[in-house]
Amino acid sequence: MGATADAAAGGGAAQRLSVTAGQVVQELGYDADVDHDLRDDVEDVIGSEMLDEDAVEAVDVVLLWWREGDGDLVDALVDSLTSLGESGIVWLLSPKSGRPGHVEPADIDDAAPTAGLHATSTIAVTADWSGTRLVARSRKA
Repeated sequence: MGATADAAAGGGAAQRLSVTAGQVVQELGYDADVDHDLRDDVEDVIGSEMLDEDAVEAVDVVLLWWREGDGDLVDALVDSLTSLGESGIVWLLSPKSGRPGHVEPADIDDAAPTAGLHATSTIAVTADWSGTRLVARSRKA
């Protein structure tokens, strides 16, 4: 429970997402309800501001804030791959169960493979947000 409390307070949240110094992080789905402590923690760790949806350079990590009712999750996941580097990670951040905008895990499990992604884990990132780690599925030419 201590790790969850630390994450809820913002301390260590970037570490829970495996974000490291010098990485390039793009943020998608920003809205007034995002966790600003998490955002600040990520920017402190990477040593710069996160890129927005208009960025064109390759990124190491995409933080995709997603809520039920935001639209088509498959489309959003495909869009998140636009700037993602070859070994990059997409963190799908969604409200925890019981919170407004909660996304059912089954919806994520259904959307990820269609977008060419594979869910590897889901963690409690902050008091209100869960994170699902998504990586590109292996493609053989």
